[in-house]
Amino acid sequence: MRYTRPRNELANKRFSDIIDEFFNDAVSTNQDSFVPSIDISETEDQFLISAELPGMKKEDINISLENGRLSISGERSLKNEEEGKTFHRVETQYGSFSRSFRLPDYVDEETINASYNDGLLNISINKAENKVKKQIKVK
Repeated sequence: MRYTRPRNELANKRFSDIIDEFFNDAVSTNQDSFVPSIDISETEDQFLISAELPGMKKEDINISLENGRLSISGERSLKNEEEGKTFHRVETQYGSFSRSFRLPDYVDEETINASYNDGLLNISINKAENKVKKQIKVK
């Protein structure tokens, strides 16, 4: 499954993706917030999520899973209190962020793992073998 940036190929998106992007974009219009880039991929056994969060400490990142919705949030502060330093341009995004994604029904919520290294948050969630969708024959 290939993920495209928001506002691209609207006709090819699922409704839940459009709603997620709408609310994530609405949050990003606030100057005290930002929207980190996130990649979502899938293997035969897992879903993999990577979020670019440079300059953050792992203590400042919150991950929750409730009712099949994975949420990632946190805050990155601008620390420009260095004496003798004047900023002429700041292009790095700072503030709070929140991203959430609906997970498929066939994930094993007990196997979620998260690691943070060199500004990259990696989350893996195993697929549940016993929750594979079953086809029902119409009689």
